[in-house]
Formats: sequence, structure tokens, C-alpha cells
Amino acid sequence: MVGAEIIFYHYTRSPYARRVEWYLALRGIPYRECLQPLAMPRPDLARLGIAYRRIPVLAIGRDVYLDTRLQLRKLEELEDNVAAPKLGADTPEGLALERLLELLTTDGGTTFSGITSLLPADMPLFKDEAFVRDRADFLGGVELKPETMRRARPDALRELAGVFQLFETTLLADGRDWILGGTTGPGLADIEALWRLHWIVNVPGALPETHFSPAVYPKVYAWMARFDAAVAAARAARLGDDQQPPSRRVLSGEEAARAILSSPLHEEYEEGLASVVDAGDHVVAAQGLARGDVVTVWPTDTGVSGKVCGRLVAMNGDEVVIETEADMEGGRGGTVRVHAPRHGFKVQKGTSAQ
Repeated sequence: MVGAEIIFYHYTRSPYARRVEWYLALRGIPYRECLQPLAMPRPDLARLGIAYRRIPVLAIGRDVYLDTRLQLRKLEELEDNVAAPKLGADTPEGLALERLLELLTTDGGTTFSGITSLLPADMPLFKDEAFVRDRADFLGGVELKPETMRRARPDALRELAGVFQLFETTLLADGRDWILGGTTGPGLADIEALWRLHWIVNVPGALPETHFSPAVYPKVYAWMARFDAAVAAARAARLGDDQQPPSRRVLSGEEAARAILSSPLHEEYEEGLASVVDAGDHVVAAQGLARGDVVTVWPTDTGVSGKVCGRLVAMNGDEVVIETEADMEGGRGGTVRVHAPRHGFKVQKGTSAQ
């Protein structure tokens, strides 16, 4: 086991969750999971005082991490009793490429709302009015309706083709196995580059085969196949005699909350130490923020309605940490510390952020 237990809140079809699952598998990190509904509400997270509406959410001990970008960075820091070494780059150039790939697939032209328009419009989910309303809220008013998706499809295909072409003709052009080279296995750069392409390629009917296939992009599809084989091999290596991952068990929402609330903190911040809130940070200075202030934190691209309120514990250029109050049945509560990255997130003093 790692130093603190890991609990992973996700739903099985989430492409964002899949990239974290890949990382956990490739490094052999044990975890338990709490399965969530595809759409809001998610009372399991509300138990922890978390109104955030994006999935996945990762808890390490009593610290809860929002956004897969931050989650992967925190998992990369784990060392104790982890089966495999870190997956991140060990050179400045490699680290820069990882971050640029993260921006390309998360912030660039293949944004979630754009690539979602490539899903077959006749999928049963799109006939569920509650799901369509939920995703419109998630995407900031973009409705996943057949006519809307048909209009957006040509531009989305163009953007996706550009990403395929980029990898085919640059990073994979020399025949390498993995994005940063080498033959020992995929790294974090491969996860960052691959996850969105992998998701849409594996949705039947999403892409026209005449434009997206091994015949058109042989190097990209071969890379995907190698990656799938590496993940499958890593998972097989961790299986117990009953052919089930021995340390991966599904928890109910109440079980997960109780496990988190009874755990020690994964990260410590010295009580009363004002310097953990960086006074030189532009937002800290502009709002006059100090440790203990009530603040609201929310993402600025998708899921903006899921705002989390708590007391400020720490804040710097990379991360903001707030403390929330759990709301368990029977009045038995406690606190958790919620971490969010600064990139792509807004921090506002008070509880009525707009």
C-alpha cells in the first residue's frame, strides 16, 4: 500500500477517469473506487461538502484532488510501496513536452464540447432529456441535440484530423514506440497525448473509417495498440488468484466517505503558517486573501456550476487548497481538504461567487 489509501470517484465511461486508471495500472498503485452516476446529482461527493460536478475525483487519505491534471501530478509524487517507477519525464525538454501535450488535449482545439459532437447522434443517451439538460449545464449551455451535433461535426473532424496528423508526421514519424522515445513502456507523455484520441476512436460510429483508420494513420494506430497492450500487461501482473485486482474494491458512497474522514491527511500544512498562502500571488494580493478566509473555487471551462466553498488552507501559483465540512447522516461529520489546480480554476473570496 501507499502511505495513505486512495479512493477514486468515477463512472465507467468517463474518458477523463480512464487516463487516471491507466496511470494507476501502469504503476501498480492500489486503490478502491466509488462509482458515480453519469449525471448530477452526486450525493456521495456532497457528503464531503463538495459540490464540484466534474468526474473523476481522487482522494488520497483525507486530501481530495479535483481535475485529472492535478491528480496525475500528485500520483506521480508517490514512491512508497508502488510497484513501478514514475512515468514522468526526467529532462526539462520532456517535462515541457508533457505539459504542452496536456494543454493540446485539454485546452486546445479538441475541447470536450467539440469532440463530443462526434458521438453518434442516435445514441440512447441523447434521447434522455435529463441527461441532455445535465450536459448542457456542464458545457455552459451547449446542447447535445442531433441538429447541433451535425452542425458542429465538420469542424470537429477537421480539428481531430489535425491532431492525428501532428502525431503521425512529427513525434511518431521516426518509428519510435513511445512519445519520449525508449522501449521500456509508455510514460506520462503518452497518457497526455493519447487519452482523447483513444476515447473517440473506440466509440463505434463516431469517426468515418475512410478518414480515420490504421490505413490512414498507421503510426498513430500502432501506438494505440502498443499502449493498450502495455496497460493490459500491467493489469494482468497485479491480478490475484481469483483474477480480480486484489486491492481494487468498490465502495458505497457512505463507506468511501467514512474511509476518507477516518484517514490521516496526505499533505500537511503547518497550522498558523501564513506563508502557505503566497502573499505575492496576484489573486491573493488583489483579494487580500489569508489563511482561514472563506473562498469559493470552480473551473472556468466546463462544469462551472459546480462551485466548492471552504476555508482557505494554502494557495500558490500551482494549487489552491480549501477545507470543507462533511455532511454525514446522523450529524457525524469532519473535514476534508480539497485541492484544485490554479490553471483553469477561479478562486473568489466569499461564498456568493458569480
